[in-house]
Amino acid sequence: MMRMMKKITKMTTKALLAFAGASIVVAGVVLGSAVSGCGSKSDEQTAQQQQAIQINGAGATFPTPIYTKWFDEYNKPHPTVRINYQSVGSGAGIRQLVNQTVFFGATDGPMTDEQLKSAPGPILHLPTVLGAVVPIYKIQGVDADMKFSGSVLADIYLGKIKKWNDPAIAELNAGVKLPNTDITVVHRSDGSGTTYIWADYLAKVSPEWKMKVGVGASPNWPVGVGGKGNEGVSGLVTQSPGSIGYVELIYALQNKISYGQVQNVNGEFVKASVESVTAAAAGAASNMPADFRVSITNAAGPGVYPISSFTWLLLYENPTDKVQAQAMLDFMKWALTDGQKYCAELGYAPLPAEVVELETAALAKIKTN
Repeated sequence: MMRMMKKITKMTTKALLAFAGASIVVAGVVLGSAVSGCGSKSDEQTAQQQQAIQINGAGATFPTPIYTKWFDEYNKPHPTVRINYQSVGSGAGIRQLVNQTVFFGATDGPMTDEQLKSAPGPILHLPTVLGAVVPIYKIQGVDADMKFSGSVLADIYLGKIKKWNDPAIAELNAGVKLPNTDITVVHRSDGSGTTYIWADYLAKVSPEWKMKVGVGASPNWPVGVGGKGNEGVSGLVTQSPGSIGYVELIYALQNKISYGQVQNVNGEFVKASVESVTAAAAGAASNMPADFRVSITNAAGPGVYPISSFTWLLLYENPTDKVQAQAMLDFMKWALTDGQKYCAELGYAPLPAEVVELETAALAKIKTN
């Protein structure tokens, strides 16, 4: 009798174990495990997939409005992907990327060879949109759009032209009654891609500027006072009669700050706009280097605004976090295509189709597994 009971118990245990591992099937449909497994592997994987992916970036102020728009629009169909961006200036963004305290960086001036060598791995430059830097000013009694040449802007920032009624300025602005007042020069005090674009342009139009000051995000300014960010520069200019400064086009448009025209290589005085910035990018695709580090300031062509530039998003080619890498790769594919439609409304010029094609191919360099 005891032997029979043991045999039945053994058979029952095997049956229960088999039953526990089985799924209930009704009419060919799997309804689930017969014994509820609250912590099954499939459930855990689903939960992980549904967790938000948070990606942090930092850098240039120049593209902040379009990046903010993009990250918001992309999050709507992709609610688990959250991209945070700190507008701290190109220099700070590059430093944070090199130190790996952020996943991606952003800059208005390409990284130098020295900066790239200091990073722990290869970094990919990805142009995202085009924009412009414009001269802003406050001159008592003058409401007209001022005209500037590259040489005049360079001489003002070199401290060689000191008065608003200087003959060099007066010659470009015939009919405008210019006061005999001192010019107060205002520049960025922080490491800035906007400054890089400004200095890059001045170096192309003025041999003296190129020799004495050169190109950089934080040059040694010969004259002037510094303000932090676009808001700092514009604040000093609007509060100081007789002053001149420079800000990004989108900032001037959003804050209704008047800005001047700049003479291009063709001799035309052009006001910055989406159209004139697009014209500056027309020849970029045919001359685009493999690493996308290119300058289009002082570009030739009709209707070109000469202080135009790409802005770049910076990504490691072999990032350590592959989940974030895949999410950022998917975002970039969207930004280069669907995202470009948001450019014009924010004062940016979209990328030429040829550049988008080159970048799409370059995205294959980013390792996601």
